[in-house]
Order: sequence, then structure tokens, then C-alpha cells
Amino acid sequence: MTALLAGCNVAKTDFPVRAAAIQTEVEEMATNVTIVKLTADNVSAFSTPRNLSGSRTTMASPSWDYRVGVGDILDIVVWDHPELTMPAGERRTPEESGLRVQSDGTFFYPYVGQITAKGRTPEQIRADLTERLVEFIPDPQVEVRVVGYRSQAVSVTGEVKNPSRQPLTDVPLTLLDAIDAAGGLSEEADPRSVIVRRGGRSFTIDLQAFLEQGVGANNPVLQSGDVVSVPKLEVEEAYLLGQIVRPSTIDLTRENVTLTQALTRVGGLKEDSADARGIFVFRKTSTGITVYQLDASNATAYLVGTSFVLLPRDLVYVTSSPMHRWNSLISNLLPTLTTARVADDISAN
Repeated sequence: MTALLAGCNVAKTDFPVRAAAIQTEVEEMATNVTIVKLTADNVSAFSTPRNLSGSRTTMASPSWDYRVGVGDILDIVVWDHPELTMPAGERRTPEESGLRVQSDGTFFYPYVGQITAKGRTPEQIRADLTERLVEFIPDPQVEVRVVGYRSQAVSVTGEVKNPSRQPLTDVPLTLLDAIDAAGGLSEEADPRSVIVRRGGRSFTIDLQAFLEQGVGANNPVLQSGDVVSVPKLEVEEAYLLGQIVRPSTIDLTRENVTLTQALTRVGGLKEDSADARGIFVFRKTSTGITVYQLDASNATAYLVGTSFVLLPRDLVYVTSSPMHRWNSLISNLLPTLTTARVADDISAN
């Protein structure tokens, strides 16, 4: 849209400053244009700061209690009975010498045979094994621990530095922990809209609300099979053109910016050519185009501008010293803005 507007010949413009006159002239050219002259009395009605927080969707986050699964490696020690304990030694780690849970969810142990492990906690396995060993060993002292966590994991994808599969262990894995383990967020990540897919459902979570405000529900404990997807941050901008010191765009992605702030950031109006009466904000809506006028010929009017929040794709245009009529500006800009709005509608469908 910026390229299209650059071709408009609207360097010199005269315009009415009375709302009634503006409306009359515009109605002669377009029926889908609404004119609003901003004042201290009405600016609050036309300016609502955007809610930059993401979704506060909550998802089940029960207390974590690791349950053994197929493929996990168990290390079992029966104290004072080395014949029942697989030695690790210098060249064999507990994981290398441990017992693997088979595809049927069990493992074999001397004397007692097959022991069910799948779906149980290490404590439950220990209790079962202890009860069975009593027949062979008086008062057995048994220790069971998982040394190879292989059965359960979550996947972290999208805008993280190292997309990866994160294994679940006996330590609860939160959303932030999983993202940190994947190298953290990339520079282009949007932490306000992190998606967690679980059991056929998708939850959009504002992780930034946890980081900045401590909203605990926005840092849930992950479950086996969860897929975390961090989206790319979509850049949202407003355009500043016309008699401005540095015509450019203003980034609205992460913050609300008022009209006065935006003009200040681009150096303000050109003193030798700008007409302070002609600060216009063109905004596309579902029903047409709304044009907001700020008459800043009185410096106090900039205070009104501090209450007017810009929206993404707003076009701020500052006119020059008057030589032509207001409808010269409108007749040049409106076709471009209307064309851009139609293009947006088509792309959205």
C-alpha cells in the first residue's frame, strides 16, 4: 500500500476545517467514507488501546507423577544381595546395565519372573517386587529407579533456536522449561500465542503473561505426547506520509502508539511546508474508510493526539501549505485505500 500511495499527487492541498463542510464534500465523491474531527471531547470515543496480551486459555495441569512406560530402563538394587543386582562397573553405566521395559509393559526379574511396569510409578514397582521377593529373601530391601527415560516425550517446534524432542522425567516439565531446553525463543518468536496440542485439541497460551506478570496458568506442566508450536511474530505497522520530517512506518507489534507519539518518533511535521491543520488518519473498516482529522494549529491539540491510539495499517498523512482543495487529497487517496482494502478482503478469503 505504501508504494501505491507514493504515486499520489497530493503535495499541495486546501481543505475545510469545519466537520460539516468536510462531510458535504466527501459525500459528493464517496458514500463509504466517514469524517471525524478529533477534539478533546470526542477523542476517547474513537480510541481504544489494543489488548496486546495473548489468550489466557487454561489447560489441565495436574501434579506430575512419572509412570514407567515401554522402553524405559530400570535400575534395581536389592541390598546385601549382589547376585540380584546388575553391576555397573567402570565401563557400564546404570543405563547400560539396567532392565528394559519390554513391549508388553513388563520386565523379567530373577526368582519372581515377569513384573508389570507400564503405567506404574517406581514406588509401585518396588512394592510389588518386594512382596514377591519375600518368598525367597527375608525382609528384602529393594530400590527401583528409572535411569533411562525413553517412553515419554514432548515435541517443541516453530520459532525456537533448536526444535527438538524433550524427554519427560520424574521432574515436571513446564512449557517454559521445554522451550528453554530447545534453546529458547528465536528473535522472531511470538510468546503471546504459543500453541500446545494435546489429545486432538489445541490450546493457545500467552507465555509472555507468565514471564511478565507471573500468570501461573500460562506455564502449564506438559504431558506425554504434547506438541508445542511457537509461532512467528507478525509485524504490525502504521504508515506516516506527507509533510513529515522522516516519512516511514511505525512498529505497533508490541506496543500501543498514539498519534502524537508516532509523529514525534519520525521527527514531527516539516516546519516550512506542513499545514498543522491537516493531520489526517485514514483507517479502513468493515464498512468503508474513516478519516480522522487533528487540527494541530494550536499546540495544545497535540494533547488530543496523545489520547488517539493508532491501529495496524492506519495511514497518517500530513498535508502541506494550502494551494488546492481538500477533495484533491481525497480523490487521490481514496481510490488507493479502497483498492488496498479490497485486496485485503480477497487475501483474507
